[in-house]
Amino acid sequence: MRILENIFCLNARRYFKYLFVLLVLISFQSQAQRKIDSLQTVLQNNLPDSTRANVLVALSQEYAYVDVAKSRALSEEAISLAENTDLPRLKSIAYRNMGDVYRVSGDYSSALRLDNMSLESSMLSQDTALIARSYNNVAHDYLDLGEYDESYYYFTQGYKFAKAVRDSFMMAITIHNVGRVFKELEQYNRALDHFQISQKMSSQIKDLEGEPYSLNEIGDVLLRQGNYDSALITLFASLKQSRQFELIGLLPKTMSSIAKTYMQKGDFDTSLKYYDTTYTLYSKNKDNFGLAEVELGRGVVYQRQQRYDDALQSITKSLNHAQKLNARILEIQCFNQLSSLWEMKGDYKKSLEYFKRYKELEDTLFSQDMQAKLLRDQIRFETESKDSQIKALAEQQTTTEGALKRQEFVRNVLIVIMALSVLMLISVYRSGQRRRQINTLLLRHQQETEKRSEELERLNQVKDKFFSIISHDLRSPINALSGLLDLLDKGAVSSEELPKHIRELKNRFNHTRALLNNLLDWTLLQMDKLNLQKGKIDLKKLVDENIQLLGETPGKEIKLINDVAPNTIGFADSNTINLVIRNLITNAIKFTNDKGEVRIAAKPQGNEWLVSVKDNGIGMTTEVLRILFDKTSPYTTRGTANEKGTGLGLILCKEFVEKNGGKIWVESAEDYGSTFYFTLPKAEVSAS
Repeated sequence: MRILENIFCLNARRYFKYLFVLLVLISFQSQAQRKIDSLQTVLQNNLPDSTRANVLVALSQEYAYVDVAKSRALSEEAISLAENTDLPRLKSIAYRNMGDVYRVSGDYSSALRLDNMSLESSMLSQDTALIARSYNNVAHDYLDLGEYDESYYYFTQGYKFAKAVRDSFMMAITIHNVGRVFKELEQYNRALDHFQISQKMSSQIKDLEGEPYSLNEIGDVLLRQGNYDSALITLFASLKQSRQFELIGLLPKTMSSIAKTYMQKGDFDTSLKYYDTTYTLYSKNKDNFGLAEVELGRGVVYQRQQRYDDALQSITKSLNHAQKLNARILEIQCFNQLSSLWEMKGDYKKSLEYFKRYKELEDTLFSQDMQAKLLRDQIRFETESKDSQIKALAEQQTTTEGALKRQEFVRNVLIVIMALSVLMLISVYRSGQRRRQINTLLLRHQQETEKRSEELERLNQVKDKFFSIISHDLRSPINALSGLLDLLDKGAVSSEELPKHIRELKNRFNHTRALLNNLLDWTLLQMDKLNLQKGKIDLKKLVDENIQLLGETPGKEIKLINDVAPNTIGFADSNTINLVIRNLITNAIKFTNDKGEVRIAAKPQGNEWLVSVKDNGIGMTTEVLRILFDKTSPYTTRGTANEKGTGLGLILCKEFVEKNGGKIWVESAEDYGSTFYFTLPKAEVSAS
C-alpha cells in the first residue's frame, strides 16, 4: 500500500509541475494579448509610413510566440512600407524582424537570407549599433545551420562593432553566442569561459534575462560532459528564471535539455513527459526545428526502451524535418541514430548505409577547409584583443591541430595547412609587435606634448606674475625719486629733511636693485642661457662676504653669525650659490625682529654639505610653508620692519640649488623662527 501511495504522490507532483507550465503559458499569452490590443489600437490612427512600419514590427514581435502566421503577415506588411521609404535603418529593422519570424519557426535558411538583407541596409544607415546586431543575427543563422566557421566570423565582426559604441548588452550577447560555437565544436572549457564571462557582464549591466540564457547553455555543456546531476540543478535554475521573466523562446529549449538529461540518467518516463511538454510548446510556436529536435529525442528514448518501431517512426520524422529545413547538424544526428537503430534491429546493411551517409555529411560539415577558415577567423579576431594576443593564438593552434589529427583522411593537406597557419601566426605576431611599438611611441609623444603644454601654461602664469611685480616694484622707487626731485625743484625740502629722504630713496633703490638682479637671473634661467661653471667653492668665505654686505640693516640691529667651519668646500657654481646664501640671509633678516640673530651653519651629510640659515624671527604657518616655493604664485608679505618683497628670491633659490644637484626645504613654527636648509655636493679631496 505504501509503495502505491509513493507512486501516486510522485505522479501527482509531476502532474502539478506540467500543470504549472501550462498555467505559465496562459499567463504569458494573456500579457502578450494586452500588448497586442494596445498596438492594434495605435494602428487604427492615421500614421506616417515609417511610424506605421515600426508599430507593425512591434506587433509582429508580440505575435511571434502566439501566432507565427499572423506574425509573418505583419512583418511582410512592415517590409512593404519600409521599402517605399528612403530609410535604410527602417529597412534593416523590418528585414531583421522577418528573419526573427523565420528563426522562431525553425526556417534558418530563410532567416539567413533576410538577415543578410538587414545587414546590407544597416551598413547603408551607418548605424554602428544596428550593424553589430545585424552581424549577430547572421552569425546566429549560420550557427543553427551548422556553418561554424561563418558563424564565428560574423559573431566576431558584430563584437567589434558593439565594442566600438560600447554597447555592453550586445557585447554580452555576442560573447554568449561565441561560446555556443565552441560548445558545438566540443571545446567545452572555452565554451564555459565565454558563458561565464557573458553571465558576469549581464549581471553588471543589470540584464536579468541574460542569466537564464547563460544557465541554460552551461547546463547543456555539463550534460554533454556527463555531469548529469549538476546539469539538472543548473537547468532547473534556468527554467525557474525563464518562467519568472516570461522567456517563451527559452522555456522549451531548457525543458528539452532537461528531457535529455533524464534520458542519460535512465529515467525514460520522466524524459518522455518533458519531451511531450516541450512538443506542446514548440507546436504553439510552430517551431519546426524544435519539433524535429523533440522527435529525435523521443526516438532515442524509444530506442533505449527497445521500442524500435516507435523509435524508427520518430527519428524518421525528425530526419524529414531536418532535410526540409537544411539543418545539417540535426540531419547528421538523425543518420547516426538510424545507423545505431538498424544495427540493434540486426539489419547491418541498412546500418552501414546510414553510417556512410552520417560520415559523408559529418566530413563535409567538419571539413579541413572549414576548420582552416575557422582558424584564420579566430586568429584575426583574437590578435586584435588587447590582453590575449599570443596566448590566444597558441591555444587556438593547439586546439586546431588536435581536431585535424582526429580526421583520418587528412594527411598531406594537413601539413600544408599547418605550415600556412604558422606563417600566418608569425606574420600576425610581428604585426602585433609593430602596432604595440607604434602605439607606445604615440602615447609617449602625446604625454610629452601634454607635459609641455602644462609647462607652457605654468610659465605663462609665472610670466604674468613677474610682469605684475616689475610694473609695481619698479614704479614705486621711480615715483618716489620723481616726487623728491619735484620738491627739490620747488625748494620745498629743507636741508634738515634732505638726509631723511635720501636714506628712504637709498633703501628703495637697494630693494629695486636686488629685484632687478633676481629678475635677470631668473630670465637667464628660464631661457636656458644661464651657464653654470661648477668648481670648488669655500662656503665659509661666501658666508663672510654676504655678512659684510648685509651687516648693516636700516632700522634693525640683527646679529649675523657664521658657524660654517673652515675648509667647508663644496662643488657648485659660485655665483648661483652666492645668490642663494644672500637671498636666504636677506629673507631671515626681513622676518627677524630688532635685536634678533641669524645663524648660518654647514655640516657634512654623506657626500653632501647640509647648509642651514636659521633665525629666531616670527616664523611661518603651515599654510605658508605649503606654497612657499610655488613658482606659479610666489608668496610675499611685509617684514617685521615693514620691508617689502616679491617672493621671487626663494623661487630662484630653489631652482639654483636644484641646478647644482641639491635640495632645499624649510622648517618653521609660528613665533619660533625659521630654518632654511639646502644641500650641495662636496668637492672631491685630491690625494696628497
